[in-house]
Amino acid sequence: MRWLLGLLLLAGCCGQLAAHEMKTALSKVLFNQRTGNIEVMHRFYVHDAEHGVKQLFDKNADLLNNQQTQQQFEQYVAEHFSLSSLAGEPITLSLVGGQLDGRFYWVYQEAAIPAELAGLRLKHSSLQDLWPAQVNTVNIEGMGGVKTLSFDSKTAWQQISF
Repeated sequence: MRWLLGLLLLAGCCGQLAAHEMKTALSKVLFNQRTGNIEVMHRFYVHDAEHGVKQLFDKNADLLNNQQTQQQFEQYVAEHFSLSSLAGEPITLSLVGGQLDGRFYWVYQEAAIPAELAGLRLKHSSLQDLWPAQVNTVNIEGMGGVKTLSFDSKTAWQQISF
């Protein structure tokens, strides 16, 4: 019985480690008709973001306790995420900020919803310069059903129509 419990515990730990080794981030692009804004929320695992800032900025960077490091990471994410109209006209996003939330670090951006927007072109390359296996998934909500795009290191711009 102890052997079985030990094996189950080991399997659970290995599963968590394997799941963590998958470099992923999840973003939501929400068309909020009430506010008239496109609201963008990026969710990164703190572990990945913490390792990322140490490689990107400084080996002593501290995402958990240093506001300057947090702002650097937020700016980095903002520079690696882009939206434009289908015609290629940029949609300039403002960086709202970020926050620690348990195992996640969130980065927030927003822009006014452009008039007569028929679709979007998107690019999301955060952390892919460090880890080519990084996959950034983006869900687009509020313009019909939810649409999902995934970006890997070989994917540049993608587009969706509404």
